[in-house]
This record gives sequence, C-alpha cells and structure tokens, in this order.
Amino acid sequence: MRQVLIPQQLADLPRALPCGSIVALSGQTMGTTWSVRYIQTQDLAEAKVAAAIEAALDQVVQQMSTWLQDSLINRFNLAQPGTVIQLPAEFSVVLAKALTVAAQTDGCFDPTIGALVDLWGFGSHDAQDLPPSQTCIQQALQESGWKKLQFDSARRELKQTGKLSLDFSGIAKGFGVDQVAKVLRVLGLQHYLVEVGGEFYGDGIKPDGQPWWVALERTTEAANLNEYIVAMHGLGVATSGDYRRYFEHHGQRYAHTIDPQTGWPVAQAPVSVSVLAASCMEADALATALTVMGLERGLAFAQTHDIAALLTANTSSGLVQQASPKLQDMLQ
Repeated sequence: MRQVLIPQQLADLPRALPCGSIVALSGQTMGTTWSVRYIQTQDLAEAKVAAAIEAALDQVVQQMSTWLQDSLINRFNLAQPGTVIQLPAEFSVVLAKALTVAAQTDGCFDPTIGALVDLWGFGSHDAQDLPPSQTCIQQALQESGWKKLQFDSARRELKQTGKLSLDFSGIAKGFGVDQVAKVLRVLGLQHYLVEVGGEFYGDGIKPDGQPWWVALERTTEAANLNEYIVAMHGLGVATSGDYRRYFEHHGQRYAHTIDPQTGWPVAQAPVSVSVLAASCMEADALATALTVMGLERGLAFAQTHDIAALLTANTSSGLVQQASPKLQDMLQ
C-alpha cells in the first residue's frame, strides 16, 4: 500500500506555478552518484549550474573525506597531540552539528569513531573478512569519544588531544546535499530536487503543480510492506541501512554501523531507518543514531524528540515498519 506524506510547510508554496523546463544534471562524488533536477526559470547556462554543484561537492570531499589523503579531516586525524587546526566555516558547521547530535543522543552518534570504523574495514583502510580482536577494539575505544574533542566554535579551532580520529561518514553526505541546495538558491533557483547517494533535499514544485515526490528507500525484502512517498519542499531525507556495507563470518553478519559504546557493529540493527528533517545533514546524523539505538529505543527517542522517522526491522513476528508520531502526522 502506498502512503503519502505531506509536510506542513507545503502550505508555504507560491501560488503561481513556475514557468520553465525541468533540467536534469548528474555526476559522481563521495564514492557514489549525485543528481539534480531544477526548473529553468531564467537564462542560466546548465554548465554554470553543473560547475557550481561540482565545486560545492568537491569542497566537502576536500575537507571531510577520509578517502582523500590530503583532506582536512585526515590532517586532523594524523596531527600530533596538542596540534590546533584552524577550521573553515563548512567543516565547523558539520562538527558543531555532529557534537550537538552526539550530546542529544547520548553518544549514539559519535564523530570520533574513525579508528573503530577503520578497524572493522568500513573506512578508507583495507576491507576485513573477520572481526578484529577485543584487545584491538578496546584500544580503539580508548582513542575515541566525542567528549574528548576540544572545539572552539567561536574561533573555529580544533585541538588534537591524543589519537582522536574523526569520521564524518554519517553526516557529510547529508551536508553535501544541503550545500548543493544552497548554491542553487544563490544562483536564483527556487524549484529543485537534490540527491546524493540516495539522500535528498527538495524545494518548490514542478511546472504542473506537483511537488517533487520521493519514495523512502526500501530493501528488496521489504517490498511487500507499505511504500512511503513524500512531497519534498523545505525538507531533507536520509536513510541509514545496514544492507549496504557488511561482511559475513561464520554465519554472522557484521554491518557498517558501529555502536560507539561497545565498538562492535550494532547487533540486531533495524534493516533501515529513514528520517525527515529541515536539513539533510540533520536527517543523516539522526538516521545513524536511531540505527544504533535499535527499533524500540529509536522509536521512543523519535517520539520524545519530535523526529519524523520510519524504522523497518526484523522481529520475532517478521519484518515490520514503525512510523514515529511526527511522521504519522504527515500522512494524507
């Protein structure tokens, strides 16, 4: 059954329909693909728009990709203890949001688990086909912890206090989506849909008066469950799914979402968690945090903190979907 989600801010749409054709652009970034559709309402060259999009995404990669050897995040991760690094505005914004979500979720989202991510083979290091030793996990845990970060947001200064290793894989892609949306607005575009690796931000409507419709991501095994489609206006959507990256050892699946408390991949994690929020960066981080929490705790957290979320999980009675109250309020 198809479920339709309408955000409250859809009432803020302009009364006049946009006049112009839909332009579609696409490319590659962050080890995945990006796509943008927008309404061409002015004399604006597609090449100029594409160049602005690429520049925004390249900036995110240059600052926040652990796969890029000379990125800013790697410079911090490899810095000697006591080193203070001056941060650009973009990196500072992402780090500030990451720490806010870390505090809000009691560390279920933690941007300092880079050593653990690498240890399990889900980072820029070689992939693994068996679990690391508990001794190695404990060592990585000792070198992690968001509360150990010394970040002066006013001065945009970050101090390496030991062997802290930042990993923005649970937030940077969402920020990249938001950055693309930002450059589109700067170019004067008001009606667009941005997607990077399955995460979205949309604004405005199409010339036929229809919103930008996006289906919340589903796995193949969830094909017989409800399909949720959302009208994207002033809204970001991100999905965390442990079906994307994992390895199996002795019949046990080890997926890429690491529990910052134990240092192990989340046991009995939801199959997928989709979050709708005012920014894709926030949706990205919260989707990761709710995955770490699991179905019951994650759903309770979403209710308490007024988060629009859809959790799909395996239970003793089979595969189930659970929508938070805020998501249910959007149903039409």
